[in-house]
Amino acid sequence: MQQAVESLSSKGISAHGAAIDVTDKDAYQSWIADSGEALGGIDILIVMASGVGGSVDEESWHANLETTVLGASRGIEAAMPYLEKSDAGSIILMSSTSAVETFFAPQPYNALKASLITYSGQLSQALGGQGIRVNCVSPGPTTFEGGNWDVIEQNAPEIFQGVVEGFPQGRLGTAQEVANAVVFLASPAASFITGTNLVVDGGYTKRVQF
Repeated sequence: MQQAVESLSSKGISAHGAAIDVTDKDAYQSWIADSGEALGGIDILIVMASGVGGSVDEESWHANLETTVLGASRGIEAAMPYLEKSDAGSIILMSSTSAVETFFAPQPYNALKASLITYSGQLSQALGGQGIRVNCVSPGPTTFEGGNWDVIEQNAPEIFQGVVEGFPQGRLGTAQEVANAVVFLASPAASFITGTNLVVDGGYTKRVQF
């Protein structure tokens, strides 16, 4: 984390960062408040912390709830005093295509990622009067060094290849492509977009979107 802060600072950017456990409510909310003070406000909150898939036991349900749902709620609660003062308040919640289509198997990750889409839609209505936009971004399988799909490619190439074949373009997405979508929704270029769930999956999901 310190390396990232130093890298951004070297480019003349005012950067403030730390490694925080979002399941520790007090530490997480204190860090957001500290960030708001250090940066002179908060215009954009992007909630990306997430539980993991795979396990379906009760412990996994609790872990995913704490990280995915309560982490989002706690972050928004702490950032609201700053977002309310912003002239361009924007909240982005990171969901997943596993929330919009059946993916692999029933599991806490899929169900609780889906809850973020409903949560963001309702927040968009509740906060719109304060000039705060709220949207979701739902990436499909995305590969980057050290990420889940990078690990799957190295250790279970047959599963990886089967997923790749589900993409019309014959490849997984990249972190940059997902970041581009997040930046667009958070920016003034999307000033009249709120309450939407932007799917960034290269056509991996096959549902017709109306």
